[in-house]
Amino acid sequence: MSLPIAVLAGGLGTRLRPITERIPKVLVELAGKPFAVHQIELLRNHGITHIVFCLGHMGEKVKAALEDGSIWGVHLSYVFDGPVLLGTGGALRKGLSLLGKAFFVMYGDSYLECDYTGIEQAFWANGKPGLMTIYRNNDQWDRSNVLFHQGRILRYDKKHHTPDMQHIDYGLGVLRAEALEIYPEGQPLDLADVYKDLINRDQLVGYEVPQRFFEIGSPSGLEETQRYLSQKEIT
Repeated sequence: MSLPIAVLAGGLGTRLRPITERIPKVLVELAGKPFAVHQIELLRNHGITHIVFCLGHMGEKVKAALEDGSIWGVHLSYVFDGPVLLGTGGALRKGLSLLGKAFFVMYGDSYLECDYTGIEQAFWANGKPGLMTIYRNNDQWDRSNVLFHQGRILRYDKKHHTPDMQHIDYGLGVLRAEALEIYPEGQPLDLADVYKDLINRDQLVGYEVPQRFFEIGSPSGLEETQRYLSQKEIT
């Protein structure tokens, strides 16, 4: 596996309060480990060993807990928002010097068991500056937000759902640096807007993933992921 990965973990975790009043969401313990450790181990098992955590709220606690990652056989780097909350896209823009010319990106509250190698190969084969993994969700675990047809993402909108949207942003993407270099550094930017701009330029390819996602962004998601990871640890 050649690409590094950015983990977007700078959010406030408001839906998990009061837990996240004391610790950031990625350090919430599930099945005996901080959630970030489960992510690190999963990524390492898929051959991804350079992980960049993009941090904001209580980010220093994450760095103190995870350090350089050598205990898990990976290399961890960190990007901090600073005084201005940069958002998911702004954090990626700031971290380009650590991420290089192309990289995976995932959310800090997602646990994604998928074919990372196949996704990277599809990204290189397609030649476009962006790839979004999608899942045929049909509003089962969250509201579907992607209109996908014959391999193309025609529309992506997390706020305005339409009945023809059957897929959802799975939570893993691949981007070339050029997709972010057009935006000014140090300014707030949402990754969703980056994806929308790529769609408008026909520069975003869709990759359908058959496995469902797990997340800890909500109390119900946290409980479900806790059950899943606990069972996984046993087996």
